[in-house]
Amino acid sequence: MSIMKTKSFWLATIMTLICSVAGILLAKLPYVNLIGALVLALLLGIAMQLAPDGLRTEAKAGVGFISNKFLRLGIILLGFRLNLEQLADSGVKTILVAIVAVTGTIVLTYYLSRKFGASAELAILSACGCRVCGAAAVMGVSPQLETNDEERKREDEVLAVAVVCVMGTVFTLIEIGIKPLLHLTDPQFGIVAGGSLHEIAHAVAAGGAFDESSLSNALIMKLSRVLLLAPVALIVGYWYQHRLVEESVEEHTAAPKKLPIPWFLEGFILTSILGTFLPFSAADLDVLVQAAYVFLGMAMAALGRSVNFRVIFKRGAAAISSTCLLVFMIIMSKLFF
Repeated sequence: MSIMKTKSFWLATIMTLICSVAGILLAKLPYVNLIGALVLALLLGIAMQLAPDGLRTEAKAGVGFISNKFLRLGIILLGFRLNLEQLADSGVKTILVAIVAVTGTIVLTYYLSRKFGASAELAILSACGCRVCGAAAVMGVSPQLETNDEERKREDEVLAVAVVCVMGTVFTLIEIGIKPLLHLTDPQFGIVAGGSLHEIAHAVAAGGAFDESSLSNALIMKLSRVLLLAPVALIVGYWYQHRLVEESVEEHTAAPKKLPIPWFLEGFILTSILGTFLPFSAADLDVLVQAAYVFLGMAMAALGRSVNFRVIFKRGAAAISSTCLLVFMIIMSKLFF
């Protein structure tokens, strides 16, 4: 690595690390915690665009590296949060509900987004972010969408994260407010919150508003959806490649490429297994998960730092697609719990 590139990397590392840590600290504040550390890091990264031109130019190469590599490292470490035994103990019903909810509403969200004029890439990123695990899912699925227009891809990533943040926060407040009207027990409400809200922070905020059983069920249901990150990313990558082939003008000669399992998704599955079956203490796992959020926050800040966010406002139709999610999960909870 050249001296210039090394300097750019360390400068970008310092800038994005400040945003990531600041996002984690701000997310501990009342009300601000509804937004979540990753989205706060993204917003702080966007604010970095106000830095002097010379500083932004010098950090540009390092920012690109961080948004790519640190993202994948963060997703790998996030696997330590997923306790497979805890999910198994919660029963097959919870995981089946998660599969039905994620599959059905990804399709529905994608369909509605397309109807409202969103691009296919933005539609699928918004759908996966809302239905799997928020910003981490957006960034986990995004590498599977190959494109020659990197600037537009970054804009779609940021807008998808914005959809996740705004709609997730709104739905958190709505669900807490209407809980008495739904005649749900606290454990049932935890299932609804964990199955319908977008970020883990949203599920914790809603579930924690009531008793311990509500919070516990919210986390179990939410982690059941996190478990689906790897298969969803693979399926989306397979679908996207075949879609490109079908739309190709050289369709008679085109063929889908072999889709390998991305190394960072393999790492996510491996760390889930290690965190479940090796004798890690709760403190050790907490440190690893916190490290995951630091790296993910740095990647989000780098994304916000490099995107042309003024164009984002031209593609806001996809936000409407999230409005059906709460009703869907309430129906699921009434049917299965």
